[in-house]
Amino acid sequence: MSNPSEHTDEKTIMTPDLVIFDCDGVLVDSEVISNSVLSASLETIGLNITPEVCMDLFLGKSWDYCFHMIKKRLGTEPPPTLHETYMKKLFAQFEKNLKPIEDIQFALDNIPYPKCVASSGPHLKINKTLSITGLMERFGEHVYSADDVKFGKPAPDLFLHAAMKMNATPSKTLVIEDSIVGVEAAYKAGMTPLAFCSKKINPTIGQSETIVFRSMRELPDLINIL
Repeated sequence: MSNPSEHTDEKTIMTPDLVIFDCDGVLVDSEVISNSVLSASLETIGLNITPEVCMDLFLGKSWDYCFHMIKKRLGTEPPPTLHETYMKKLFAQFEKNLKPIEDIQFALDNIPYPKCVASSGPHLKINKTLSITGLMERFGEHVYSADDVKFGKPAPDLFLHAAMKMNATPSKTLVIEDSIVGVEAAYKAGMTPLAFCSKKINPTIGQSETIVFRSMRELPDLINIL
């Protein structure tokens, strides 16, 4: 885990123009639900991948990437209804079980800088999860999706698109992420990523230079230290 004091350089000693939040696993506690439903959905088409392996393979990725990987592992074209079936089951579980990330409201209350969402998920999913958890009003129209750009994470396109829409300078933009592809995308965009790992640190993130934090209560002070 990196020490914030080790990262105090010319790039980070400044007031942020913008704080970008990923959605799944950062704002809403959806990753376990999503990967459990995906695992069950894949089993119905003859592909046995545990929820844990789904997490390793697909965390932070766009559906296009996931579909490509599913096709590769299946060895044939998946049913065209796979995504629709998966989303229907997923939304049903979200309605029953989805919660906001613990202390995210506290973090949002205490970060006095412009904020937006930039997620690999489609707008339909982002809007659904933010609405269920009561976070939609926090961001209003400032919600951006991989649907909005040609290439999703780990390409920088989505974060650069969000910065442009928010009139922010990339070098003065912070990105709150929980996946290595999101961290990579932030670095490629010339932004400063902060990695939220509440349960366990992704080994790849742990080996990077990224600052890692474990609780959303830490985030406002961490940003102030930067």
